[in-house]
Amino acid sequence: MSVNYFSKDGLQKIKDELKDLQTKGRADMAKQIAEARDKGDLSENAEYDAAKDAQGHLEHRIKQLEAIVGDARVLDINAVDTSKVGVLSFVRIKNLKNNAEVKYQLVAEEEANLASGKISVKSPIGKGLLGKKVGDLAVMNVPAGEMKFEILEISYD
Repeated sequence: MSVNYFSKDGLQKIKDELKDLQTKGRADMAKQIAEARDKGDLSENAEYDAAKDAQGHLEHRIKQLEAIVGDARVLDINAVDTSKVGVLSFVRIKNLKNNAEVKYQLVAEEEANLASGKISVKSPIGKGLLGKKVGDLAVMNVPAGEMKFEILEISYD
């Protein structure tokens, strides 16, 4: 079991998706299977086969979400060492190769969304930033090669 730390809102989104799939998703899938079954011989019914395949994917996603929720913990920001980069921290960094500055929030893998500035703590950059303090140099290997970042600022809001 590996514990994943989430923001309260992030975990709620996952719980909402799980509830939706367990209720509406399963009901819709049962309806699709019933409609496909009514179309005749199941041995040659591609629509039925597709619906059963989709049901398998739905159940797989439900199992994934149940495992995530089961291993999830909401992180109490008040109990965190805010002097170093950790889960849910916002970190402003400078790429030493091109002097570009970016700000990321480190989040659980399931909350990651690069477009909104949220990167996974399990990503190469996330792993390289964890535990660093302001002024530290973070060197990490990414698919494009070695990257060096200077930690400029750490915050939790």
